[in-house]
Amino acid sequence: MVKKRRIAFATCVQLGLSCIEEILRMNGELDLLITLKDEKAKSKSGRIYLDEIAKKYNIPLIKINNINDPEVIVALKKEEIDWLFIIGWSQIARKEILNTPRKGCIGMHPTLLPVGRGRAAIPWAILKGLHQTGVTMFKLDEGVDTGDIIGQGKIELDDKTTATQLYRKVNEMHIVLISRYWDDIVNDRITLTKQDEAKATEWPGRRPEDGEIFHSMTMDEADKLVRAVTHPYPGAYYKAGDKIIRIWSARTDPVKGEIKLMDGYLTPIHYEIEGGGG
Repeated sequence: MVKKRRIAFATCVQLGLSCIEEILRMNGELDLLITLKDEKAKSKSGRIYLDEIAKKYNIPLIKINNINDPEVIVALKKEEIDWLFIIGWSQIARKEILNTPRKGCIGMHPTLLPVGRGRAAIPWAILKGLHQTGVTMFKLDEGVDTGDIIGQGKIELDDKTTATQLYRKVNEMHIVLISRYWDDIVNDRITLTKQDEAKATEWPGRRPEDGEIFHSMTMDEADKLVRAVTHPYPGAYYKAGDKIIRIWSARTDPVKGEIKLMDGYLTPIHYEIEGGGG
C-alpha cells in the first residue's frame, strides 16, 4: 500500500482557506498549517485567520513573519512534510524552503501560465480585455510563476466582468483544482508539464494610484479600469477639485454624463466622495 503523503498548507487569504476547507471536506488530511502572525497584513485584501479550523481539526498551526523564517524549516522537518502548499502568499519562497518538503512545494496562480506571470492578475485580465483567463496549479521553483504545471482550469470573461466577479470565479477554480488533483498529489500520480517560455508574459504590480481616471481616457479604458479595480481592490477614482470620487461601478455614454472622456462620458453609479471638507 502506498504511504499517504504528509501535507502542509501556508496561506493568509480566502483563496487558501477555500482550498483547505475543500481538502477537509473530501476527508483529506493536513499535517501542518502555516499563516502570518495576527498583527501582520491586517489590511491585506481577503486576510483570514486559521485558528478556528486548526482547532476544529486538531492540526498544528504556526504563525510567522516570513515564509523563509528558520522556524518554518524546523516545523516542516518535525512534521516530516512531503508537500507544502503555498497559496495566496505574497512572499517569494527561497530555495531552502522549496527544498525542505520531501516532494516540493505547490502554488496556484490566477492566470493560464505561462501567460501573466507576476502581480495583479485579476485586474490585468480585465484591463487587457481578455476573453479567457484561468487558474494554474504548479510546482514552485525559484522563479516567479515559472514552475512545472500540474493542472489548469479556464475561466471565461466578457465586457461586463468585474474584479468582484472574477475573484469569486478564481476562488471557485482553486476549489475545483484542489478537488481534481488532490488524490494524484497524495498518491504520487501527478504529471508535471514544462511551461512554454516562448509564450511567457509578465504583468507588473499595480498601486492604488494607478486607479485614477483622466479626461484623456476613452470610454472603453475608463470602463475597464472601473471594473478591474472595484472590490476587493481599492477602486477607481476621479479628482474633482479638492474632492475624490471613489467609483465602484459606472456607466459610459457617448453624449452625456458626469465625467468628460476622450470620446464620451463616464457616470458613477456606486461611489463615495472623499475629502473636500464640509
